[in-house]
Amino acid sequence: METDTKSQLDFEAAYQRIKDVVKRTPLQYNAGLSAKYECEVYLKREDLQVVRSYKLRGAYNMISQLNDDELSRGVVCASAGNHAQGVAFSCNKKNIKGVIFMPEITPKQKVKQTAMFGNGNIEIVLTGDTFDDCLAEALAYTEKNQMTFIPPFDDYRVIEGQGTVGVEILQDLPDVEVAIMPIGGGGFASGTGTYLKNNNPDIHLIGVEPEGAPSMLGAINHGKPITLDEIDRFVDGAAVKRVGALTYNICKEILNDMLLVPEGKICTTILKLYNEDAIVVEPAGALSVAALDACKEQIKGKKVVCIISGGNNDIARMQEIKEKSLLYEGLKHYFIVRFPQRPGALKLFVNSVLGPGDDITRFEFIKKNEKENGPALVGIELKNAEDYPALLQRMHAHRFNVIELNKDQTLFEYLV
Repeated sequence: METDTKSQLDFEAAYQRIKDVVKRTPLQYNAGLSAKYECEVYLKREDLQVVRSYKLRGAYNMISQLNDDELSRGVVCASAGNHAQGVAFSCNKKNIKGVIFMPEITPKQKVKQTAMFGNGNIEIVLTGDTFDDCLAEALAYTEKNQMTFIPPFDDYRVIEGQGTVGVEILQDLPDVEVAIMPIGGGGFASGTGTYLKNNNPDIHLIGVEPEGAPSMLGAINHGKPITLDEIDRFVDGAAVKRVGALTYNICKEILNDMLLVPEGKICTTILKLYNEDAIVVEPAGALSVAALDACKEQIKGKKVVCIISGGNNDIARMQEIKEKSLLYEGLKHYFIVRFPQRPGALKLFVNSVLGPGDDITRFEFIKKNEKENGPALVGIELKNAEDYPALLQRMHAHRFNVIELNKDQTLFEYLV
């Protein structure tokens, strides 16, 4: 890494600056994951942070370094939720004014939490469909009102604050060999990764992005930050169209690997962490654990830290999370079924086409005036993904005309 970058980052000073405000989160050994992957897996539980994500670290570290004039004029930020909560908490702690811009699609739970942590010191503005739209509005407002903008990731003071997670990791596990870190804009990986690499040059650093928002991987492949035309916003805490200039320059130097994880795999991981370990994580918080399958060979026999970056998951999203998981695992399938014009066709479908472990989870006629022989949208949940070929074979054997919607993205999005 460039000397100039190193000189800008003093993680030990940042740790001292924030330690009385930020919670020191546990590094927990996970027996189940360790046995499954034949290594020692430790979870850094930033979901247990006071604002349920690591974002408080960077926000407070930067705000605590503003001068009196800057503090008196107040601060502005743009965030999908977690950075907003960190800024809100910091504004309340410092008793300063904050204006927080959030995308309109931000889960209500995150909006309410942000207001709660601000405790009357902040104003929330919901605008735009993505973080990037929201960011443009926030920057314009900052300039107009001569306030200080608190970036979510692309500032040395923010990067430095996020890097305090690395300070805590090495205090608890000095001989860690692999660290798996989620990446959105890159602030966390830049900070924590730099600290870990500076203190242990042999550590293997793996960055993980959601498959639908590969902004850091795109930047690394193109040799500079690029703006993605479209992103999947599901992993809202890590879905950005463009990574930072500072974070890109750092990550390209320190990361040993970059992995992409499908959104459905992330959902499966969320459910497993909840059901098996009673850990509530948001989609971005599950990224590191979701990546373990993709790097299982290179982590065997090693000490591995997975960063659980946040736990701000709205309970209203759980049905969507379950659905995405079932689709990814091949357990949920949707069809357009045109029933034959003969008596007992529906009864035949239920009794002879469905397997003993199959269940119809959705059934509706597409044409309301052709309920006897028109096409129907049918959702089927399987007990085992391996049962799918046999289900299709029985459909064809009994002369049911079907369209597999899971294989037709356009129809799937329109009908399901």
